[in-house]
Amino acid sequence: MFYRFLIVAVVLSVVGSCSTSKNGRKGKNAMTIDMDTVEVIASRENPYRASATKDFDLVHTKLEVGFNYQLQQLNGKATITLKPHFYPQYTLTLDAKQFDIKQVSLVTGPDSREELQYTYDSLELKIQLDKKYEAGQQFKIYIEYTAKPEELKKGGSAAITDDKGLYFINPLGKDTSKPIQIWTQGETESNSCWFPTIDKPNQKFTDEIYITHLKKYSSLSNGVLVSSTPVNDSMVTDYWKMDLPHAPYLVMMAVGDFAIVRDMWRDVPVNYYVEKAYEPYAKQIFGNTPEMMEFFSQKLGFDYPWPKYSQVVVRDYVSGAMENTSATLHGEFIQRDSRELLDETYEDVISHELFHQWFCDLVTSESWSNLPLNESFATYGEYLWSEYKYGREYADYKQRQDYGQYMAEAKSKNVDLIRFHYDDREDMFDSHSYAKGGMVLHYLRKVVGDDAFFKSLELYLKT
Repeated sequence: MFYRFLIVAVVLSVVGSCSTSKNGRKGKNAMTIDMDTVEVIASRENPYRASATKDFDLVHTKLEVGFNYQLQQLNGKATITLKPHFYPQYTLTLDAKQFDIKQVSLVTGPDSREELQYTYDSLELKIQLDKKYEAGQQFKIYIEYTAKPEELKKGGSAAITDDKGLYFINPLGKDTSKPIQIWTQGETESNSCWFPTIDKPNQKFTDEIYITHLKKYSSLSNGVLVSSTPVNDSMVTDYWKMDLPHAPYLVMMAVGDFAIVRDMWRDVPVNYYVEKAYEPYAKQIFGNTPEMMEFFSQKLGFDYPWPKYSQVVVRDYVSGAMENTSATLHGEFIQRDSRELLDETYEDVISHELFHQWFCDLVTSESWSNLPLNESFATYGEYLWSEYKYGREYADYKQRQDYGQYMAEAKSKNVDLIRFHYDDREDMFDSHSYAKGGMVLHYLRKVVGDDAFFKSLELYLKT
């Protein structure tokens, strides 16, 4: 609204400053008008946020990682396959936050590499390629590095309270009340704190990751666990592979002493990673997940699209939950025993993150300005599950709570649902993007009718 008012004000200023009486001069065939000078200063507050420019397309990323618990660092090797998006390219810029860069090379063969020149400013790695690459011409870059998340300048927001990407929880085991864990948080652009990438939501790529960790722990990542290979008596390397493309911020990893409770939807593995004390309650907490997967698949006319679905609970998480592709991560609040589950099940969180597997992971907003295309749908996924499982009255009651959240925010914040002007991308995580967006979808459903509404979602996803 502010920008519309600004345009009107500028136009009125220009018109009001014209003087035909003082400075008019008649030429042979026309009158020349000298106008007073008008200075127009564009507001720099909340600049226009375009989608990220695509110089390159990510194609595939292979990671090999190990951990230094003492220093809370990750030792990594990344092999990144890319190609120019359209124009020929001589240089490549990757996001790589607070790394020690040890080697940057072009992969020239199965066992051969050619070192490349690069510059690094602790946030971006700029690589001089060996030649000009044309559109569609693939090449592989190898980078050996150490990621040092504890040395990053602290950031975050009210929605995601920290942005260092990689977290070591109780790494030396000094706190006997906490397990030792490692986990990652990629949204919005924090996965580049532990592996080099083009950390923008309009990129999609396949990936594979080799995680070397203590044998007594379990690991989780996107896709499927292909193999688990002993390194020595105490260490093992887990090989995870994701064959379907997804955005950089949806890549995840977790390592810890988890109990893994196994379930199934159709022929898709469904697993629940919890602390061992909560193993007896895992199916009480997450047990409706297969039914949710069936309901959403039927309702959307589009089956759950990933090769597995796992949910993991971690300590000291920096937000509520995160819809990493095929591997949702939850904060510890969701771990509850039978008595506590009588008071609150948090099924709205579980259904929200599952619905994201379609709306966010399969179909991804190309910029943070379009975040409601993720969060509005996931919020409405909560309504759909509640309506199906517990009835419309209960679903309407829950939606009324969303309405209250939005109206409370609207007293001090009025912005467009889809907005291209914001100060920080974290500002997009608000009740406009979640609660209001979910209610707008409900409104559209009531306007066009269920048949047209759900058919439109199917068409959107399949297109």
